[in-house]
Amino acid sequence: MDMATKQFLLICFAGCFSPLCGYPSGGISDACDTMLPVHGNSRTQTSTAPYSITVSADKFNPGDTIKVTIRTDSSSFKGFLLEARSIGGDRILGTFTVTDPNTQGLSCSGGPNSAISHTSATAKTQVTANWKAPIGAGPVRFTATVLQSYSIFWSQVQSPTVMSAQITNITCASQKFCFSDPPDCNPDNNSCLFMSSVPSTDGFVFEMSGPTSGYLAIGFSDDKYMGNDDIYICTRNSSGIITVQQAFSTGRVSPTLRNTSSVESAEASYVDGVLKCLFITQSSISTQARASTASSYYIFLANGPSQANGQILEHTQIPLITENKVDLSSFASSSAQTGTSPVILVHGALMLIAWMTTGSIGMIMARYLKNVGKQPVLGKAAWFLAHFFLMVLTVALTLIAFIIIFVEVDGWSSDTGAHPVLGCILMILSFLQPFAALFRPDPKSERRFIFNWAHSLNAFVIKILAVATIFLGLQLIDTTPNQWMAKVMGGFVAWEVLFYIILEANMRLKSKGTYEDLDNKMHSESLALFVFIFGNLAFLISLLVGIRGS
Repeated sequence: MDMATKQFLLICFAGCFSPLCGYPSGGISDACDTMLPVHGNSRTQTSTAPYSITVSADKFNPGDTIKVTIRTDSSSFKGFLLEARSIGGDRILGTFTVTDPNTQGLSCSGGPNSAISHTSATAKTQVTANWKAPIGAGPVRFTATVLQSYSIFWSQVQSPTVMSAQITNITCASQKFCFSDPPDCNPDNNSCLFMSSVPSTDGFVFEMSGPTSGYLAIGFSDDKYMGNDDIYICTRNSSGIITVQQAFSTGRVSPTLRNTSSVESAEASYVDGVLKCLFITQSSISTQARASTASSYYIFLANGPSQANGQILEHTQIPLITENKVDLSSFASSSAQTGTSPVILVHGALMLIAWMTTGSIGMIMARYLKNVGKQPVLGKAAWFLAHFFLMVLTVALTLIAFIIIFVEVDGWSSDTGAHPVLGCILMILSFLQPFAALFRPDPKSERRFIFNWAHSLNAFVIKILAVATIFLGLQLIDTTPNQWMAKVMGGFVAWEVLFYIILEANMRLKSKGTYEDLDNKMHSESLALFVFIFGNLAFLISLLVGIRGS
């Protein structure tokens, strides 16, 4: 045998004990991340693996021990690498305790003994080990690569999902995205509304926790308004059964439920008034109107009551909304915008001031209180100048409210029902009213009565539209169970109707000459104006306080 042949055989012989031919002693820490053996050109098998992984429990708390077993369905195996991998983030979690002479612990990214492997290449039909759950771990799957021989092996042999029985904020901002109120609150606290998410292979791992006996919901939206939003709802019915479903919202109506197969491995509990749900989704988030490649959303978080059959009702408080869009592929934290947007509240306040004070007072002065201000000012009766000023101010307030809300919502919001439609009509008619008054005919003109009727009719229509628009607007921002702000508005309408009836009767009596004392007439009208303004301000202030707290 010549020297060249000897050298070739020596290289081949040495190679059989090198990393290229495997690690019969199981010291394979270098393969922790990929879980693939260093076997040259060998490739993982694509057929169904003749091996399986079983676990002694389907859920865990921090510190719990779970027995994990790799067993063969037919053929024996010589080598293996076993790890506990997080569903979201694919991190190596927990530690193993060796209980089988055919296993040994390995030091991987999860620390010492965060994986186990074989100790020799002897044929095996089963190996076992105990895994200890760490603090803050979410759902896991035990994943193994199993070698039947040097060139035949199967990777991604997996156990069923093992769910965490506890929701924590320990790994927020480092290993998962979290959103809560109060910020950084403990999900076990009965005053904490909490959610978290971690991207998984096909969807997300979500956690929800909050004080409710009804439901919790997470919504994903292109804007800060309900409509065209993906929603996940965790609901508890009267029998105590908790379900998790995916739904789609089209506005302020009950969302449409989607295929329940999109949610798997749900773990839920209701203890001491706190509802908790941890689940894995199998579908991507879609708001229908968005491009499929977009990954950032405004996140809504809400809780509320449910009916006996589990049908959800309107949430009991304004949902939490992230201040900015959130990229769910990152773990960056986000602060909450609690309550209704300040711009929306300003819009509502301006509309209330315009149509509960300036507009109402301006209208009532023009029809019933001309005797209060007959004195000429700048060539015009004082009542007329007061009426004109108040109505111009009303139009200006309405115009400002109109502009700022359209800037805030960046166009038309489809989830607010008839409110914006009525608002637009109101704005147009209000804008025309003072300009039409500039071209009114002379009081002695035979056509003056046409203007008077048209002007009065338009004012009446504007008033009706203003009341209806405010009613709908209050319903949009008032999420209290009894909708008290709409009821206060109803009281205001009744108050104004009563006053109009009284003043109309007073005017009819005057026209018949029932009152002869002019000074007494003016005194009574001045008193009526004062009472009217005082009552309107009382209703206005109560509603302004209400929307400030929304």
